[in-house]
Amino acid sequence: MILGWLDEAQEAGARLAPACRVVGLNTSTVQRWRARKGDDDRRHGPKTTPVTKITPAERERALDVMNSPEYRDLSPKQIVPKLADKGEYIGSESTLYRILREEKLLAQRGRAKAPTSKPPTEKRATGPGQVWSWDITYLRSSVTGMFFYMYVFIDVWSRKVVAYDVRENECTDHAAKMLEQALEGEGLTGVDLVLHSDNGSPMRGGTLKAMMEWLGVIASFSRPHVSDDNPFSESLFRTMKYWRWYPKKPFESCADALRWAHRFVGWYHHDHLHSALGFITPLDRHEGRADAIFERRTAVYEAARKRHPYRWSRGKTRTWKAPPVVLLNPTKDSRLEMTPKRLAA
Repeated sequence: MILGWLDEAQEAGARLAPACRVVGLNTSTVQRWRARKGDDDRRHGPKTTPVTKITPAERERALDVMNSPEYRDLSPKQIVPKLADKGEYIGSESTLYRILREEKLLAQRGRAKAPTSKPPTEKRATGPGQVWSWDITYLRSSVTGMFFYMYVFIDVWSRKVVAYDVRENECTDHAAKMLEQALEGEGLTGVDLVLHSDNGSPMRGGTLKAMMEWLGVIASFSRPHVSDDNPFSESLFRTMKYWRWYPKKPFESCADALRWAHRFVGWYHHDHLHSALGFITPLDRHEGRADAIFERRTAVYEAARKRHPYRWSRGKTRTWKAPPVVLLNPTKDSRLEMTPKRLAA
């Protein structure tokens, strides 16, 4: 019967290996069965019961104990030692967990709320000055175990670095001053601006929080220990640390690190063609030169197509554009909506 199903699946276009995974078989097993014409599933299961398997009575006893008023609010990790103190043993922790899982009783036991992993609320940027992201990264110093700290604020829509600095420590007071200066430099009041960050202590500091409330900036935070929730800052730091001129030796002083940061930000703004922006620089995007650049590129490609039309068999040249909307922590539906095919339509 199983071989018949696999034959039908392959005739419909399925590959053998994925089809075998669905039915829980190895490809070599299926090939061996097919070589023995007329044979089907030759598995018969174990002929003996494992000596370690608990009996139905023991399983029922374990369920009764775990669901009793005394233990129903405790996890197996708590139940096992408590029973041991009473001189009782009904099974190991893994056995009790397996029984609960099989009975669909493995839920949060007790009054504490179950941990959640709900992602942050989706943020949309359709232009500069709407959503910012910031973070702090380490820069190596010449003293082992000591680092310099580079603060970077970026505009998510254009990826422009709106503020940066290098310090010898992490300080929420300094971050608050940088935010105020960045808003002033960008000519923004801060109202309705979303500032996203991770959950580090400088990001949660009281001074920064008070400054944001005073300026009207909306706070947004990543989930603990989830770097993907702050992807734009993490992407910038990766670009920085894989830059061809990133120093191989540690920085001798904070001033040296800051001078190098000036050089990097200048290159990043004026020379780095950002792949997520249609290969234009962050400043071109931020200052509104993107459309003109894309029009010139399209004209170049159209002229080339007219000279050599046979090189474009589908009749269309490359589409030069940047996404009009940038999403921070998008939902599944938004991700689907922003796929290239949907955008082209």
